[in-house]
Amino acid sequence: MKSAIAFILLTVLAGLTGSVARSAVLTVKPGQSIGVTIRAASPGDTVQVMRGDYAENLLIDKPLVLQGIDRPTIRGQFTGDVIRVRASDVTIQGFIVRDSGIDQTAQNAGIYFEPGSDRPAVQDCDVVHNLFGIWLESLKDARVTRNIITGRRDLLSAARGNGVQVFNVTGVQVLGNNISHARDGIYVDVSRDAIFRGNKIHHLRYGTHYMNTNHSTWENNESYLNRGGLALMEVRNLVVRNNRAWGNSDHGIMLRTIQDSVIEGNVVAGNARGFFIYDAEYNTVRRNLVIGNRIGAHVSAGSFNNKVDGNDFIDNREQVKYVASRDVEWGKSEGNYWSNYSGWDQNGDGQGDVAYEASDLVDRLNWQYPLLKLLLSSPSIQTLRFVARQFPLLRAPSIVDKQPRMRPLNQAWRQWSGKQSHTGD
Repeated sequence: MKSAIAFILLTVLAGLTGSVARSAVLTVKPGQSIGVTIRAASPGDTVQVMRGDYAENLLIDKPLVLQGIDRPTIRGQFTGDVIRVRASDVTIQGFIVRDSGIDQTAQNAGIYFEPGSDRPAVQDCDVVHNLFGIWLESLKDARVTRNIITGRRDLLSAARGNGVQVFNVTGVQVLGNNISHARDGIYVDVSRDAIFRGNKIHHLRYGTHYMNTNHSTWENNESYLNRGGLALMEVRNLVVRNNRAWGNSDHGIMLRTIQDSVIEGNVVAGNARGFFIYDAEYNTVRRNLVIGNRIGAHVSAGSFNNKVDGNDFIDNREQVKYVASRDVEWGKSEGNYWSNYSGWDQNGDGQGDVAYEASDLVDRLNWQYPLLKLLLSSPSIQTLRFVARQFPLLRAPSIVDKQPRMRPLNQAWRQWSGKQSHTGD
């Protein structure tokens, strides 16, 4: 019996000793090679790299932690990938990663994770002056957190790569990153169960280029001073919540061929088009602030069966550009607020007594002749609006809100007034 117990204790101690041996910490100092140290490491080790400048192209082919101490720099010498990973459970933390090659065919990247490299993590890094920033393909449960990702400002936009490239990935989380000067900030395709939260995405073609990726969340991101803010296309079952898209030269948030999704609490301010809604059905669009855009919402291509309620449309040059063959009713539950609504609230219930039509004859004249705004409250203009509504030949299909609110829901709307593409941060 004693010998059996002794054998068990020796076995446990041996296992513990082996576990300690498999989790060694290896240190790399300036003048030494990170690549040599990675090749000498065992799976599960931590390679700590001291502050310095390391000109290397690294291959990580085993699970390990690559940890920078006091932000060392790894330079890829303008060839290939700076760091290429072909193993699961690899964490890269605390580096400046820069100077990849610029071969679009080879998809050169600052950090490139090959298919099957599950559970990768990149955190607290500056991934700068690379073709693609971080490339994730055909893997699971990636974490990209608190990084600064900047592309090649010296290349034309079409010749750059994307900041974060996500293809065929399940369970990615992209959190708290600052992404700029790439082609598209976050490019996502054929993926699912993703979370994009708390990112700043700016000075890009599209802040987000997002396709064929369902059951995912976009939350608390800020996309500004791009050509397009958030472009969400050919998707379903998204939650798009509390994002801010401002100063983009085309759209703030594009909802194209999207179904069964919730778009709520977003601010779209000072864009050419606030919302671009195209071929979108069975979505809920609520409690968004749409302010100071040239067009508040551009709606077309059969975007009929959506619940659009509780939104504030304030000081958009054209509240809605609507291209369709029949009216669509918005605001069925609580109504939307329209800053150019000229109706009245006789019973004081907070809702207008006459319907708001987003594109009646007076609105169209106002878009053509801006000085007409000076006469909007005059009896003659009100009479013209009334007459136009009585004669179908003078009327175009419109977004109709039968119970428009008299006050905006968003009490902080003034802070977004005048937020335009030339302001910057």
